[in-house]
Amino acid sequence: MRSPRLPRRTSASAVVPRIGVRARLRAAGAPLSVRSFRLHMAARLLSWTGSAVAPIGLAFAVLSLGGGATELGLVLAASVVPQVLLLLIGGVVADRWSRASVMVWANVVSAVAETVAAALLWSGTARVWHLVATSALCGMASAFFTPAAGGVVVEVVPTPMRYQANALLKIGQNAVKVGGPAVGGAVVAVAGPAWTIGWDAVTFAAAAVLCARIGLAPARAKVRTGFVRDLQEGWSDFWSHRWLWLMVLQGAVVVPVWLVGYQMHGPVYGSRYLGGAGPWGLVVSAFTGGLVAGSAVALMCKARRVGVVVCLGTGTMALPLAAMAMNAPLIMLAAATCMAGAGLALSMTMWATLVQERIPADRLSRVMSYSTLGQVLPVPLAYVAAGPLSTVFGVRATLAAGSAVIVVAVVVPLCVRQIRALSLAAAEPARDEALATAPR
Repeated sequence: MRSPRLPRRTSASAVVPRIGVRARLRAAGAPLSVRSFRLHMAARLLSWTGSAVAPIGLAFAVLSLGGGATELGLVLAASVVPQVLLLLIGGVVADRWSRASVMVWANVVSAVAETVAAALLWSGTARVWHLVATSALCGMASAFFTPAAGGVVVEVVPTPMRYQANALLKIGQNAVKVGGPAVGGAVVAVAGPAWTIGWDAVTFAAAAVLCARIGLAPARAKVRTGFVRDLQEGWSDFWSHRWLWLMVLQGAVVVPVWLVGYQMHGPVYGSRYLGGAGPWGLVVSAFTGGLVAGSAVALMCKARRVGVVVCLGTGTMALPLAAMAMNAPLIMLAAATCMAGAGLALSMTMWATLVQERIPADRLSRVMSYSTLGQVLPVPLAYVAAGPLSTVFGVRATLAAGSAVIVVAVVVPLCVRQIRALSLAAAEPARDEALATAPR
């Protein structure tokens, strides 16, 4: 009987060196050595702490004014509609002018709006329509802030560090989500909803100050053409990348299905089948814990086949819906939700880096605005349709259908060779060289 042959090493270059934990940690923290990125990340962290507690304060503020679900829905819709209407304009503005300046003014507008809302609540003169108006102002500001913030990383972080920079931002965002709602609830219970909204105003103001200190490369000159021409260029760039619009189309299916299944039907399922808010709170905690864990994995490990990883990471979002449809035990549902959070964080980090690598910096904000809009547009329709569907077919059947839809939406892009071949560039330049070119 022949013994199996072992492959011969043809040269020393064939040996792939292992990267130690210390080296990975140094690489993970490398973006923090860039001053502009530190300012950007600090500004985002501050803003996220306010955004984590404000929704709870806003909800209880509406209730304290005698409003109910309808009034709260109006307040929440007032923040979403301006984003949908103005997102493309925000992308053009961010590509035309300094992204840091756009972020500054967006934070200033949000700070003023939240200050007015808090002052009205403190004075006892607030009405629901006041909260609708201030919420709409914040939504308008967000439509300009989001495309600008998405493009700042490209300007302040050298190419070899961008993946780690995106992962660090995602870790910070998800870490705030873990404790933010609990802190917001405690503040509302002790001091009232006005204080959470006031804190949101303070974080917006502080973020504006930090954004004003971000230094961008002086060579970033922008050629200004007509506004409509800018929109057309952004659309042409978006449509010319087949992989991009295919993955956005996937998101346009998965995002609304997930929001309907997890955010809308999830609490209903928790009330009917798990025994109330307590067990469902454990499920939500598992999801946020998974987000943090997935961000940490993304920070330490960089996969080359990003198209496959993004699709599979997105596919984990079908697991909690399937677990609820099968009435799985609480521990299994929590585990499935944790896996979904980890998969989502990993795929979002890699996706952000891929788009930053493949899209020219002077068009990045416009392309990202089209990408975001494509995934947000179906959400209101999904919310409207989900209620009647669950009434007719039942919550668990609707959740099962949602899980199946996500699986199909994940499998179809993987049938496209271009999606399977998507990869991130190898970070070949040395860290010292990257730091030498970084804006200070």
